[in-house]
Amino acid sequence: MAGFVGFMVQNAGIHWPWNLQGLNTAVISHADISAAGGPLDQWDALPSAAKLQILFVVGMLEFWGESSSALEAAGQQHYVRGGKPGFYPSFKPIKDALGQPSLDLFDPFGFSKKKTPEQKERGLLVEINNGRLAMLGMFGLVSASKGLIVPGLDSIGLKHYDGEVMSYFSATNADLPFVSSMLASPLPWTN
Repeated sequence: MAGFVGFMVQNAGIHWPWNLQGLNTAVISHADISAAGGPLDQWDALPSAAKLQILFVVGMLEFWGESSSALEAAGQQHYVRGGKPGFYPSFKPIKDALGQPSLDLFDPFGFSKKKTPEQKERGLLVEINNGRLAMLGMFGLVSASKGLIVPGLDSIGLKHYDGEVMSYFSATNADLPFVSSMLASPLPWTN
């Protein structure tokens, strides 16, 4: 859901006012990235280090969410072994080891602690349905950016994207291993 909103904000050209990087490297501001075009062009314009940082953090969140030891510490088991689907383990074991205050991804401020099980169940269903709608919305935004007709989205002024949606890396990331050879070989569906 945040991705859908973020896509619309980036498409509108709204960006942070400070630099993305610039301490020991060339100064690149958020305005420079925003000037590349729509959100998909902005991803292509990100420096390799920024993309790798984003992919690393997402990978670590996935690793923690699938970790049996993290789930067991939270009193759960993996969802394919009978655990609760959608449950994300607490960061408390990591935070305790580092001596940091605990703030979790699910209900970070404790708003649902006093809710009844029925209210929690209804909230979960609402969240799942909103998440599904947001995923369809993201697919629609990406499709409309590529020039496909998407009723309701093709008339809102999305910036056109000429790049490859299914590729994390573009020619701006040719400094990474294997990227140049990946970009040199045509994708099977482009012939």
